[in-house]
Amino acid sequence: MSQYYESNSTKAVQEHDVIMRGRKTLEITGVKQVESFDNEEFLLETVMGFLAIKGENLQMKNLDVDRGIVSIKGRVFDLVYIDEQPGDKAKGFFSKLFR
Repeated sequence: MSQYYESNSTKAVQEHDVIMRGRKTLEITGVKQVESFDNEEFLLETVMGFLAIKGENLQMKNLDVDRGIVSIKGRVFDLVYIDEQPGDKAKGFFSKLFR
């Protein structure tokens, strides 16, 4: 797993990559936490924000919490990053999932 360093600090920050193969498998790096998941949706906290993955028959194939890697298989319909904007904090990011 590659890492890069912040320019003004010696703190290591994980890289974040999403690799999709044929809309059937995903490998995601830079995952801090798996917030929730079921066979239709995964919500991951990554080093670059929250990532919602929607599809059908989604299953966690591999989880490596030490390295921050998650592998998912199933039919992928949608990948969406959920960014908090100033003034949106009252709504919360979960409300954005269900627009």
